Amino acid sequence: MTTADPHLTLHQLFSPAFPVGAFAYSHGLETCVQAGQVADAATLQDWLETVLEHGAGWSDAMLMAQAAQGGDLDALAELALALSPSHERRRETELQGGALASTVSEVWKLGIPPLPYPVAMGRAVNLLDLPLLPALTLYLQAFASNLTGAGVRLIPLGQTDGQRIIHALTPLCQSLATRAITADLDDIGGFAPLIDVASQRHDQLYSRLFRS
Repeated sequence: MTTADPHLTLHQLFSPAFPVGAFAYSHGLETCVQAGQVADAATLQDWLETVLEHGAGWSDAMLMAQAAQGGDLDALAELALALSPSHERRRETELQGGALASTVSEVWKLGIPPLPYPVAMGRAVNLLDLPLLPALTLYLQAFASNLTGAGVRLIPLGQTDGQRIIHALTPLCQSLATRAITADLDDIGGFAPLIDVASQRHDQLYSRLFRS
């Protein structure tokens, strides 16, 4: 479907310039910062490690891997929405996925329907015949980078602190991506209840910078 270097295509898909609106979402981090639960670089890194390994990071990697390997898109989309613990998190994955599907379909002349974000990305990887392991790793790194950027603005932190955090999380992104390729759907899910509760309470904050 494409003659470009597949790795360059992956970097385009996961670039902050790709119009999925990821910058508008904090995934509940804004609630945690206002509550004083995330207050510096160390607590932000710990929060991100939890999100990646026990929260949406792992679940999204699983959903994306399954979609990229030809899984049932309708079933995966239903599961992705069921795993969204709040209205805002559901909207986050639906709107980002819809934007991704629309843009990829227009640029690469594909027919990707609106799907939750990790499922839509998996479908794009499948149709564009992109290498799955780098795709999963970049997906997780982009997820961590976006939330790190939110933390830099909210706490606030310096940009160098943010880059240190992203660098420190790279091995975890690689490990989760490798595991997701061979895992099956029985391995999906995690346990990060405080992060889920934070996402549910986000719309009750007096003032908000982010949509989740």
